[in-house]
Amino acid sequence: MSRTESLADYLRDQGRRKLDRVEAGDGGRNARFALALFDAAVYARSLAEDDLFVVALVEAGCFGPHGCEEFQPTEQVARLVRLWGSGEPWQLLMTIRSALQGALT
Repeated sequence: MSRTESLADYLRDQGRRKLDRVEAGDGGRNARFALALFDAAVYARSLAEDDLFVVALVEAGCFGPHGCEEFQPTEQVARLVRLWGSGEPWQLLMTIRSALQGALT
């Protein structure tokens, strides 16, 4: 499995988790969050393996120490994904990349 496929699978799984959440009176929030994550998953799958975003995830250790394992987000990345609820898919990825670059410097 490629890195982008692994990342897309993670985002899609997080979207499914949002859909499975039942909260009285959420006003459709979980459904909106899920759709945003599904869009991000489709977008992530379209990225090249050498895309700067993917490289930033590798450098942050999200694909294991050698960059060849399945995607495992840092706590910071997991939190950003968990809280993502709107915006274009590229905005989520840029938010993650910016946070990772800040953590690496």
